[in-house]
Amino acid sequence: MKTMTVNKERNRFFQGFDFLSYGLEIFAFIGFELLLGYVIEFNVYGYEFKNFTKMQNVVHWVLTCAVWLFGAWYVVRECAKKSGVDLFKNLKEKSLIQGAKEMSFLQWALLIMGTVLCLISTWIDWGGSKVAKEFASKGILFPMQYIYYLVEVVMVLLIIVFGQYAFEKWFKNDKIPYGGILVGLTWGLGHWFTKGSLGMGIYSAIGGFVFGSAYLLTNRNIKLSYLFLCIMFIL
Repeated sequence: MKTMTVNKERNRFFQGFDFLSYGLEIFAFIGFELLLGYVIEFNVYGYEFKNFTKMQNVVHWVLTCAVWLFGAWYVVRECAKKSGVDLFKNLKEKSLIQGAKEMSFLQWALLIMGTVLCLISTWIDWGGSKVAKEFASKGILFPMQYIYYLVEVVMVLLIIVFGQYAFEKWFKNDKIPYGGILVGLTWGLGHWFTKGSLGMGIYSAIGGFVFGSAYLLTNRNIKLSYLFLCIMFIL
């Protein structure tokens, strides 16, 4: 009996590690943009991203989104094969409307409150509407910029999902937004490095924690979580 318990605990540890590895794989695919911008494109063009022409910006975003979507497809498929957790099947079976109906009043209240706080924070940070300011500054690049954001949210959500699976395996607690903590550590550090600002890294880490909480509040409904993460992150 004791041997069975030990084996079960070992299996639980390795299963959690597998899910963590999927989350880190997604983060590695996100990191492709650094390789593209700071190494490949820099050596091709001879200057940094901020000096790219409009066409070079579009090429950068198209290549980045293509690699990210491939990475998302590859890791989700790998997870389904090895662990039996099929997120594609989850998407088909759980509708957005069904997820909304399953949530309690308290869950909706907390989710809406978190969303409003994110929007207020973004408004303060941008000194007004982020969308309006980016539309004014990006011009014809605006649609591609926001397609890039939509794909980025996919990657962030996957880190949350896999991180949540991993830590729940280890700690047997499904009330803590572990996935958000993992996003905070990875995505936050990434923003610290790319933006050169510790404040931006901390801000992104807090945002990641809020995103992870939103995933739990939607009862892990991926479609509904994606919708609210888009609102929080993009608007």
